[in-house]
Amino acid sequence: MEREILLLGNPQLYEISEDVKKEELEDLRPVFEDMFDCIKGIRRDYGFGRAIAAPQIGIKKRLICILTDKPYVIINPTLEFIGDEMMELMDDCMSFPKLLVRVHRYRHCILRYTDENWEKQEMRMDDDMSELIQHEYDHLDGILATMRAIDNKSFVMKKYANPSLSK
Repeated sequence: MEREILLLGNPQLYEISEDVKKEELEDLRPVFEDMFDCIKGIRRDYGFGRAIAAPQIGIKKRLICILTDKPYVIINPTLEFIGDEMMELMDDCMSFPKLLVRVHRYRHCILRYTDENWEKQEMRMDDDMSELIQHEYDHLDGILATMRAIDNKSFVMKKYANPSLSK
């Protein structure tokens, strides 16, 4: 089910999420599917979207779903940054789909998490995937890309990626 995504300014987006407990896993499985449906809906409506964090749909749990080469369910993630190399980019977000924010992110990181089978996983993430997981991880701590803006001129409004969608 495609749930409503909370928009910039909603106070729930600024709250810190709680760890998922193993006994909650089965009850959360429908939420995983809802999150993947939200990614597909944003892609349909705005032409972007690879991942979503549970707080964006009002679920205060440390849970991220990524839909790239395959679907990933990321539970209770931790990040370790590799080196000091940073990159500057224009970040977008499902919670403010027509706004881009210029931010700095680490170029490389290691993601450690529990998957949907409650098995420990570890992945090295570089460049765009490193940026993506940092963005989603921030949501778990109540941090939005707007709060990481490089300066007060780092905001750009965008049009729909697909001109046939703009009205």
